[in-house]
Amino acid sequence: MLDIKIIREKPEAVKTALKNRNILNIDIDALLETDKQWRQKNAQSEELKGARNKASDEMAGLVQQKMDITDKRVALKELSQKIKDLDVDVAELKDKIDKIVITIPNIPHNSIPVGAPTENKIIREWGQAKKFSFALKNHIELSEYLDIIDFPRATKITGSNFVLFKGAGACLERALINFMLGLHTKKHGFIEFSPPFIVNRASMIGTGQLPKMEEDMYRTSEDDFFLIPTAEVPVTNIHRDEVLDGAKLPIYYTAYTPCFRREAGSYGKDTRGLLRVHQFDKVELVKFVKPDNSYAELESLLGCAEKVLQLLELPYRVLCLATGDLSFAAAKCYDIEAWAPGVGKWLEVSSCSNFEDFQARRANIRYKDPLTNKVGYIHTLNGSGVALARTVIAIMENYQQPDGSIAVPKVLQPYMDGLEAITPR
Repeated sequence: MLDIKIIREKPEAVKTALKNRNILNIDIDALLETDKQWRQKNAQSEELKGARNKASDEMAGLVQQKMDITDKRVALKELSQKIKDLDVDVAELKDKIDKIVITIPNIPHNSIPVGAPTENKIIREWGQAKKFSFALKNHIELSEYLDIIDFPRATKITGSNFVLFKGAGACLERALINFMLGLHTKKHGFIEFSPPFIVNRASMIGTGQLPKMEEDMYRTSEDDFFLIPTAEVPVTNIHRDEVLDGAKLPIYYTAYTPCFRREAGSYGKDTRGLLRVHQFDKVELVKFVKPDNSYAELESLLGCAEKVLQLLELPYRVLCLATGDLSFAAAKCYDIEAWAPGVGKWLEVSSCSNFEDFQARRANIRYKDPLTNKVGYIHTLNGSGVALARTVIAIMENYQQPDGSIAVPKVLQPYMDGLEAITPR
């Protein structure tokens, strides 16, 4: 959430940020007018409350002197009613302001490209795309031939765009999760959590999924709970409404969770196989850091996610997202895309974002500086380390063999009981 002071002091910068994000339905001038009314009425209320306190003290003195206070009591009652009416207006105006401010996205960092997703900038590429001497199969064809993913039965059990991993396919999924958690905890210094997969509305608001993306979420109507779209939500909210010890920063957390997304606005787009599913597994990385080094921490976070693909020996590229492709809460974001030769596409397998203090303000996460004893908002970051559905596609399609089998990446073999290849059952 943006600090209202920033909107007051730099309204043109906020308007430009909204324009660059192609958001045209938020009226900053109207918001500032409402804010002006709120401040005026709030000041009037505070002034009258001071007068009421003074009048009460004077009346107490007159009572001790056994003097008539009838008129003063009537005047005090009228004053109290004015305060009550003003406070109603103040509360209504504050609620109106809050409902607008919570819909304003983060201000993009000045280092990112301005424009639509077509302006996303390729930062670097790693690895070489493999050359194949045989006709390639896509992951759906490989799944059917090897009998490792059963899409029809997943549809029968739940519905379209759900997945039923089977045999070596389920083992591959589990191996990837264990490999990534081990890498991030043992090599990258992250503390592992196993959080709830269902969260409350406050948690979803805290990380910025609500109110903007509610239609994409799975909600339980009776409890007003949500199935998590990413482990970012429960893990970031571990410290909601807390003041952290600045001496213990930075803090790094990781967690594996399934992720649930309705993808309400994407029907008809890449809906076959594992390309766009409603439930997928992901290992998430979350950082709580001091504001002065959060962008160095973003580069480090990106490196942690890249290391996963490097060890899997999958060719990938890193993109810096343009303003028009930036998520609601992010100030800067890198996407990592792995090459999938069977479908002939670069597939997003990770997003690494710096939210600056945007999430921290919404979730009220602060830290106390041990040198100054000042309390301020922390910076939060998160990244996929990495998402499995599309990483599985990349592994299957890059490691396919002429006979239709799939070689198991060397780094995963210890997690699959030494299995070197997935072959027909």
